[in-house]
Amino acid sequence: MPRTAVVTGIGVIAPGGNGTAEFWRLLTEGRTATRAITLFDATGFRSRIAAECDFDPARAGLSPQEIRRMDRCAQFAVVSAREALADAGDALAGIPPHRVGVSIGSATGCTMNLEQEYVVVSDGGRHWEVDPGYAVTHLYRSLVPSSVAAEVAWTVGAQGPVSLVSTGCTSGLDAVTRAAGLITEGSADVVLAGAADAPISPITSACFDAIRATSANNDDPEHASRPFDSARDGFVLGEGGAVLVLEERELALARGAEPYCEITGYATRSNAYHMTGLKSDGLDMAEAIRAALDRARTAPESIDYINAHGSGTKQNDRHETAAFKESLKDHARRVPVSSIKSMVGHSLGAIGSIELAASALAIRNGVVPPTANLETPDPECDLDYVPRTAREQPIGTVLSVGSGFGGFQTAVLLSRPRGTARASRRRGAERAAAGTARAGARDEEGI
Repeated sequence: MPRTAVVTGIGVIAPGGNGTAEFWRLLTEGRTATRAITLFDATGFRSRIAAECDFDPARAGLSPQEIRRMDRCAQFAVVSAREALADAGDALAGIPPHRVGVSIGSATGCTMNLEQEYVVVSDGGRHWEVDPGYAVTHLYRSLVPSSVAAEVAWTVGAQGPVSLVSTGCTSGLDAVTRAAGLITEGSADVVLAGAADAPISPITSACFDAIRATSANNDDPEHASRPFDSARDGFVLGEGGAVLVLEERELALARGAEPYCEITGYATRSNAYHMTGLKSDGLDMAEAIRAALDRARTAPESIDYINAHGSGTKQNDRHETAAFKESLKDHARRVPVSSIKSMVGHSLGAIGSIELAASALAIRNGVVPPTANLETPDPECDLDYVPRTAREQPIGTVLSVGSGFGGFQTAVLLSRPRGTARASRRRGAERAAAGTARAGARDEEGI
């Protein structure tokens, strides 16, 4: 029987709420977590807003030594991995360490430590010839992005394949699909996969200011991230991380796990066109979607929800809309689409894994997260983008896509797990009971 990768655990650090439960609550309530930047003095910057995580590493369980050693990006990855592993239960029980892998994505690596240490060793940028004696002893780990994956591997005791994937804004998607490949090819039985980025720093903000990619709606940060809206003026920088526990399906079911979903198809393509630009026809992303569908042996009509890249830049949203129409044909107008970047911002390499976490939760809970702040759709973005309010509906298959600088395009298909009908019926009964309870509460309140 072919090996299949399933998701059995989820851990999330995201703007607006740490932990998977708070993250999902934010999405389903359609709340936004964008605000004025507090992580540094943004005076003088074109864009002075971001989606920051209210993250306290000590409260999250990291030791003083770990906090000193790890960049904020690595802290996100480790804390997310610990939550995911706890959520998965006994995923590592009886699994030899050399059969456990790690695949972590990051676009900017340990940016915050590098920038902070440069400020110190250069005396605030006043000296070209810096004094390395002032740098922290752990600076080398910040220079090498693979240290983020290594920290996760040390945390879980993984001695199998360990890697750091850095493909810009598709890093989170690509890290998870690499992990799925390790399981299906037989190189690992369990892989902790996801991504983390902490890019809210002067250097990153200055770079995006220079190309005018980020929103300048500084007076109304809560409504600045507006994917597919005619008033959008760029994306809102974010931060965070998400890690998924991937297991070989038969092993997971044998130990009694209740998977969130199966990873049924994935593909990557490049447009070989421009470092930051996109062609309006969306053919590059459309080809990635078609290839993912072929790999999953799935028809376009089976897709029940599309978790869009939806960055909120004019060229991306139109490119993506065209890609859906090209790859899914008539079904593109029937399937709901949404962008959670409207609520948690764009955390660069981390956002793909955060969106996969949202997609897995959408399958389990039967809820499509909304596109917050979508008031007046761009006439060229004329699909069902689920404005403002979450939508309850059965979801069997989700398509999640990403687009990154350099021309990277990635498509991933997640499907409801097979062989778990009893668990699905029980969860359905629990949701129905919860709905009845909510209705009773409204009656008592006279609503």
